[in-house]
Amino acid sequence: MQYDVIVLGAGASGLFCAFTAAQRGRRVLVLERANKVGKKILMSGGGKCNFTNYAVEAHNFISANPHFCKASLKRFSQWSFLDMVYRYDIPFEERQYGQLFCLSSAKDILAMLLAECEAAGVDISTHCDVNSVTAQASEGARRYAVAYQNQGQAREVYCEALVVATGGLSIPTLGGSGFGYELAQQFGLALKPRQAGLVPFMFSDRLKGLCERLSGLALPVGVSCRQQEFLADMLFTHRGMSGPAMLQISNYWQPGDTLHIDFLPGESATDWLLTQKQQSPKSLLRSVLGQKLAKSLVLELQALFWPEQSETVLAQFSDKYLQTVGKHINAFAVKPSATEGYRTAEVTRGGVDTDELSSKTLEAKKQPGLYFIGEVVDVTGWLGGYNFQWAWSSGYSAGLAV
Repeated sequence: MQYDVIVLGAGASGLFCAFTAAQRGRRVLVLERANKVGKKILMSGGGKCNFTNYAVEAHNFISANPHFCKASLKRFSQWSFLDMVYRYDIPFEERQYGQLFCLSSAKDILAMLLAECEAAGVDISTHCDVNSVTAQASEGARRYAVAYQNQGQAREVYCEALVVATGGLSIPTLGGSGFGYELAQQFGLALKPRQAGLVPFMFSDRLKGLCERLSGLALPVGVSCRQQEFLADMLFTHRGMSGPAMLQISNYWQPGDTLHIDFLPGESATDWLLTQKQQSPKSLLRSVLGQKLAKSLVLELQALFWPEQSETVLAQFSDKYLQTVGKHINAFAVKPSATEGYRTAEVTRGGVDTDELSSKTLEAKKQPGLYFIGEVVDVTGWLGGYNFQWAWSSGYSAGLAV
């Protein structure tokens, strides 16, 4: 069997690349290891698929080369994807920070991608385990040979262009694997170190017990690390800390780093406490803080920072002591022991070094006809639809070139 283009992986970037290439008259085959296509699309956003964002800029992405993503994002922007969504009459809604979600189901987005593939004549095969990829001596139509098993049957196909859209290591139950990285290394391409991204934190010190006791409590916070700060909700879990704020900052955190959590974002806790001391001198510190924060959280903070003064009225606290408490509330320092890892990570940070690829076409500079797109590349988006937009944009750029 011979195709112009073979795409490895039937996720967001792979499907988008496939129909983009097929619309140009290319004969395209997509090989997917899982039993069905688009699994990550279907589970994303709680089944509603946060498919893009109204505001997409290069600074929303992390890469060793922060400029690499610009060419693809410009070639196929969030507005281009929205045009497709409107064309298919998919109902959607805007949530905070410009995030766009399906109103009914992520199935709408997957159905749209598959409809485009079908209309363009893309062949899609599931249950495919690739055994080997070989570069042939000859150039042109039989440049690459792909040997794979399809439900126990050995097959081999040839192509002129091979697109690696195998994703990363995140959520292995949905098909995450390191196969794309192995292929890159096979052809001599450098990799950037990989780490779980957009992932909850765990603790092994006294904060583990605190998180267990507060499990289920969500609140708006500011969280900062390595000169980055995010304002969003945080969720205490029985394993540690999660929620959008923690997932966002996890993209920047490295083992050993300290996070600073602001429980009163946009407000000086010190100034507020000193004002309360004047206005409510006979109140307990936990009572006035209970006006701003959940009672359960206040009791945990009390046990940490003023256990001996738990029954002391505000008037008897020195201003300096209240300043110290205020600093802890605006910059609560925590040192995670680890993240939950790839099991629950939404993305994989790092991947194929962008220096190895053309920013315009995603083709490997020293291996003609070999392309890498989507999560397998060292481009990682923030939470909020950015990783899907990178999938659409990089898939489109490669689809125009293969």
